Amino acid sequence: MSEADLKENLPEEEAAAEAEAAQETESLDEENRLKPEFVRSVKEALDDEDSDRVYDLVEPLHPADIADLFELVDADERLTLARSIRDLMGVEVIAELNDWVRELLVEALPAEVVAEIAEQLETDDAVAMLEDLDEEDQQAVLAEMEPEDRAAIESALSYPEESAGRLMSREFVAVPETMTVGDLIDFLREHRELPTEFWEVFCVDALHHPVGTCALSWILRCPRNIPLYDVMKRDQTLIPVGMDQEEVALRFQKYALISAAVTDDSGRLIGQITVDDIVHIIQEEAGEDTLLLSGAGDGDINEPILLTVRARLTWLVVNLATAILASSVVGLFQGAIAKFALLAVLMPIVSGMGGNAGTQTLAVVVRAIATNQLTDSNTVRMILREFRIALANGAALGALIGLGTGLLFANPHLGAVIATAMVVNNLVAGLAGILVPVTLTRFKVDPAVSSAVFVTTATDVMGFFSFLGLAVLTGLA
Repeated sequence: MSEADLKENLPEEEAAAEAEAAQETESLDEENRLKPEFVRSVKEALDDEDSDRVYDLVEPLHPADIADLFELVDADERLTLARSIRDLMGVEVIAELNDWVRELLVEALPAEVVAEIAEQLETDDAVAMLEDLDEEDQQAVLAEMEPEDRAAIESALSYPEESAGRLMSREFVAVPETMTVGDLIDFLREHRELPTEFWEVFCVDALHHPVGTCALSWILRCPRNIPLYDVMKRDQTLIPVGMDQEEVALRFQKYALISAAVTDDSGRLIGQITVDDIVHIIQEEAGEDTLLLSGAGDGDINEPILLTVRARLTWLVVNLATAILASSVVGLFQGAIAKFALLAVLMPIVSGMGGNAGTQTLAVVVRAIATNQLTDSNTVRMILREFRIALANGAALGALIGLGTGLLFANPHLGAVIATAMVVNNLVAGLAGILVPVTLTRFKVDPAVSSAVFVTTATDVMGFFSFLGLAVLTGLA
């Protein structure tokens, strides 16, 4: 039988699913990204105001791919795209949207429509959608919601941003520890209002304090007459409701958690955090520190231009001030530079290499602090480690640049000066790269935000000062 005959004999639903999968495959490249030609086709249909064509193109896509499509089209086309795909713009797409894109779309929708979407989302996703709205718009949406859903979201919004209270979901399963396995299975089957997806059941005492967990695999394999307190896992990781989301993510990583109970100040179970939420947090936090080190703000390509300019310009102005400070050091030695012009040619090498070395150390230390690898217990050992690394790198680079300079300009004296300055500035870079973020952390300041300014200032100033100062002290200039 030919392939065509086989397809004719397929049930209609299977044939439709196969056609849909084939069309979706055509829209994605080998790295599972939307193809440029597909995006162009959608944009052309939007320009032609052909809503039916847009709908047909988008329909086969997964909700996550539809969310990606919103980021790939121009900002002024996103509302038109949302109107064109109509019912495809479901809660799964809303939950996957980039924060800036979602905020644009949500602000354009009527309050009752946003409220309807929020009621279908899990609490944590609904909070993420509403928390960035203006107070007036936020209250208008909440007023349209059912009392129970509104109360849950208002409670979540009362917690600090980026805390476990904002991140947690209030949809979880909790039962008394005295219940038997059989009773629990019957309970899960009979109560339709329970969450549709969960991995473990929380066991609580009479005060609703979590005392253990039961994985679904355990429940299904145990005899019905066994009490839960005999089979539950008592050792569990509890998340205080006020804990920062970065610390929550670290606990999930350290203890390989799938889900964890969230407790209030009195120790009562009020929610849970699941690993799918943590994946997003890990991605956000990992990129955030890198962007803060460079002073690039949020670094989101969907962020409004004015906000991006403001975030970057602030740090560029600070860097301008530090550059003036470094140039003032050079000004102290302008007489020496005038007598020996080669100093002006070579001094950027010393400061530049010191800056690169400092940035390397800084990146390692900030990551170590963020992941709790660097603590009070090993700070001294880490300082000594970076000192030895800086000394070894400085000696190697100093030998290379010193030998090359001495041979190129036939001036061993000049080679020795630049080699010594390279060693000195590398030591300064290594020590500044660890001492600056550690000191800022002690003063409760995020080291990712301002460390780079202090480190590059130290390496620029000491690079120029050590090289030019040694040239003057040794009689080279």
